[in-house]
Amino acid sequence: MDVRIEDLEFGYNENRKVLEGVFLKIDGPQLISIIGPNGVGKSTLIHCMNKILNPTGGVVQIEGKDVRDYSVRELAKQMGYVPHATGDSFPMTVMDTVLMGKYPHAGKKVTNADVEEVYGILKLLGIEHLAMRSFDQLSAGQHQKVALARGLAQQPKILLLDEPTSNLDIKHQMDVSRILKEMTEERDMVVVMISHDLNIASKYSDYMIMLHGGGIYAIGTPEEVITPKNIKTVYGVESSVILDEGRPHVILRDGLFKEEEHRVNDGVICTR
Repeated sequence: MDVRIEDLEFGYNENRKVLEGVFLKIDGPQLISIIGPNGVGKSTLIHCMNKILNPTGGVVQIEGKDVRDYSVRELAKQMGYVPHATGDSFPMTVMDTVLMGKYPHAGKKVTNADVEEVYGILKLLGIEHLAMRSFDQLSAGQHQKVALARGLAQQPKILLLDEPTSNLDIKHQMDVSRILKEMTEERDMVVVMISHDLNIASKYSDYMIMLHGGGIYAIGTPEEVITPKNIKTVYGVESSVILDEGRPHVILRDGLFKEEEHRVNDGVICTR
């Protein structure tokens, strides 16, 4: 899969440019995380990629073809999108909800093979027991996993995810991130996800894109992007970065907490 973004620009008016001068090249299966503070244009970037927004300048191409020249159904066969979790709810079973992802390929007719495939995706995400539950009876975290299942059922070559782990606890954040990483290899997919968790993104991503000031501030492997200097510039916070299992891990620093020793009830000395 080949994705090219050349001189991308998007603004709601001439005086308010959200993105400007964005160049990006994506080749082959990989997991890419887009990071950066609120309002920096992360969602805008993927919305320009999937035709939700029409760029005010530049071009987005998939396999050499401008995304604006794809029909909605043609684009859906190439690219899936899972939005940030919302409070939206509707009285459909989880199975029917996820089967909606098959529409670009299967149309309105659902086959036994479609059902078996969807059940396999639910099992992969550990939610097969929810198959006949009503979607509007699920928790926010379960909603998030069902939305991801629907995106996978679409069988896209590129999957765009807006904060796919935002409503999940630590274990399920790791589970979902691991599955996404494995999907890039097993399904030959490109996965692009927005993340506010630098450590989860660093742990599982092949490449990271850090946005700042309306464009790409840093791009590369986690080791190249996750540095104290970059974090200070982009987020305005002090940090230390250590290597954990070969990946950068961010430790935030705040002058409010000075290093001092505290004795706890069992006699152990804790330093902070």
